[in-house]
Amino acid sequence: MDFLFEWLAERLKSGHIEGIMSRFADLYASVNAQVGELAGQVGQTPEGWNSGVFSMIRTLSDTAIVPIAGMILTFVLCYELIQMIIEKNNMTDFDVMGLYKWIFKTFCAVFILTHTFDIVMGVFGLAQSAVNKSAGVISGSLEVNLTAALDDLRVMLEAMEWYELIGVWLEANIVSLCLSAMSICIFIIIFGRMIEIYLTVSIAPIPLATFANREWGQMGSGYLKSLFALAFQGFLIMVCVAIYAVVLRSIPTANSVHAAIWCTVGYTVLLCFALFKTGSLAKSVFGAH
Repeated sequence: MDFLFEWLAERLKSGHIEGIMSRFADLYASVNAQVGELAGQVGQTPEGWNSGVFSMIRTLSDTAIVPIAGMILTFVLCYELIQMIIEKNNMTDFDVMGLYKWIFKTFCAVFILTHTFDIVMGVFGLAQSAVNKSAGVISGSLEVNLTAALDDLRVMLEAMEWYELIGVWLEANIVSLCLSAMSICIFIIIFGRMIEIYLTVSIAPIPLATFANREWGQMGSGYLKSLFALAFQGFLIMVCVAIYAVVLRSIPTANSVHAAIWCTVGYTVLLCFALFKTGSLAKSVFGAH
């Protein structure tokens, strides 16, 4: 009977060790896959993320927003011309160069309004370049010798009894659930960010119509700040995931299996919190309110 119990305990121990090792190997594979997928998601422009939605937003903007922006631009330019005439004592000491400046400013304002979506796509193209370059650096930082690291973990697991391994196996499953929660969190943040981008882009002609005027131009400059904040939020998301991925490399070589598992849970919670803060941080950096 003792032989049977020893054989059964050994079988349980080896089975739990293999299950735990498989969980940790899947953890690294999951992180690598999520980093690659995340780089592809946040590195896309609004047009590339969903061309159908972008086409609809552009059509709505051209149909409903551009005419209003044209009226605002006409009012702003006429207001500026009137102010210029009044300042020059009703054209008594009027400077012809000032009129040329107003004509040039009018040309620039009309050009900006008619190329609104080109300007918007240029901002997101710039941010996309930064995200794609950061993705290459992040992917390289994840290249770790998993064989040696997991061998160290196996040594620690083999030193435990089979009933201790049951607790470790349960904890490893909790880590898997945390990674699943992180995936959902990333999906919500990425999807919510793209919806916010589409909403912001849809009204782009109105704030840009005021950009050429000195008094009304704060609306246009504030809009561009918000646009840059949304665009480079993707870069901040990549930095958060990069930090998380690099920290995870030390998990299998920790002194305690239990400490490694619960540190993973803590890192995952902190990552989710940091991802939700990237939006406000980007707006703070670019001075957008």
